[in-house]
Amino acid sequence: MRHKIAFICLSCGLESAKWAGRCSGCGQWNTISEKEREATESNSSPAEVTSFKELPTGKIKRLRTKVSEFDRVLGSNDPGIVPGTVTLISGSPGVGKSTLLLQVASGVEKAVYFSAEESLEQLRLRGERLGLSQSSLQLSAQRDLGRILAAVNKIQPSLVVIDSIQTLFDETVAGTPGSLVQVREICWRIQQMAKNTDVAFLVVGHVTKEGIIAGPKVMEHLVDVVLYLEGERQTGLRVLRCEKNRYGPTDEVGIWNLESAGFTTVDDPGKLFASLIGDDVPGRALTVAVEGSRAFLVEVQALTARTTFGYPKRTSQGIELNRLNVILAVLENRLGVPMSQYDVFLNVVGGFQVKDPGVDLAIAGALLSSYHKKAPPDKLILLGEVGLLGEIRPPLLLERRQKEAKRLGYQTWETSGTLQKLHQSFLK
Repeated sequence: MRHKIAFICLSCGLESAKWAGRCSGCGQWNTISEKEREATESNSSPAEVTSFKELPTGKIKRLRTKVSEFDRVLGSNDPGIVPGTVTLISGSPGVGKSTLLLQVASGVEKAVYFSAEESLEQLRLRGERLGLSQSSLQLSAQRDLGRILAAVNKIQPSLVVIDSIQTLFDETVAGTPGSLVQVREICWRIQQMAKNTDVAFLVVGHVTKEGIIAGPKVMEHLVDVVLYLEGERQTGLRVLRCEKNRYGPTDEVGIWNLESAGFTTVDDPGKLFASLIGDDVPGRALTVAVEGSRAFLVEVQALTARTTFGYPKRTSQGIELNRLNVILAVLENRLGVPMSQYDVFLNVVGGFQVKDPGVDLAIAGALLSSYHKKAPPDKLILLGEVGLLGEIRPPLLLERRQKEAKRLGYQTWETSGTLQKLHQSFLK
């Protein structure tokens, strides 16, 4: 067995053939460390291969929890957690990741919760608030990955929760807890443990200021499922989205209300969002968004104010800023509305993040309503995608949206119309 010397940056993980005082990848000083690696000879035996028709068949037996919304996000037709998988759940600080996972783990037989951020006393207080005092869930306040994996081998649980991966450390790997090198190696070892033992892992990951998972992008490639928990601190609404799922769909969402006793399921999201609808005033428009198998009412609010500087300001909450900019360009180019002279502020009521393109017409309607200072017709739902030519295209699952709007007592705008027709309704 031959050995070779490598130099690895403890900050960004860049590997180089020689030492340098400054890393060429991240620009940090004195972060490059020498590491000895084994260089194996290329005389390995060939890998075994098999044909697709010879693969074993059979339905995967999933772990069911007492949180039905969580199970449904992982698989709408076959809900639950797949054994031997690693699920990464992320979200902004204080959104309720630990609370949700504590409720999820308490509903699984023979589950272990490893907390690297909170003490056992803090977990006890949280559990009492959630009504889990009589739960058989096993707890541990441990940060050493080696001891955690040894405990998993000894206990052989069905589910392991790690909160969070950025606060764990592996003494066999150089770097401080939370560094890219540590996070990458720890995620790799957890993934190997899950595959070898058939134990399901739920791992909490922190997010950066931009809202993405902190750490190397390879962490998202190593895991089987990536979940994002969204919600505003001012409201109790929480939405769980699936961004990656090797064993199910990625278009399902879970919706809860976060209360003092924990996450409570929202049985009828349509009525929940309808209860947030305010009075008919200029600068608002209603639409029906579809997330996964669910359709629910959404209110889009817009505010336009003449800019006092040469460059107009654009702010968007709940809608991607790029989508807002495209619709503003269409309104100015196709309708002649001088949006380039106005500051624009857009918001989705309730702190909900809408990624459905079928709400484009509602965005345009809210902007026109604010610009003309005229409220849209009462009980009107705007459905449709807005094209670059100013046309309105019917959104996907139009019948489902119309059915939900009718159930809540609203009527829908004709999706076969044009933006000019919508604009004329505000000029009358």
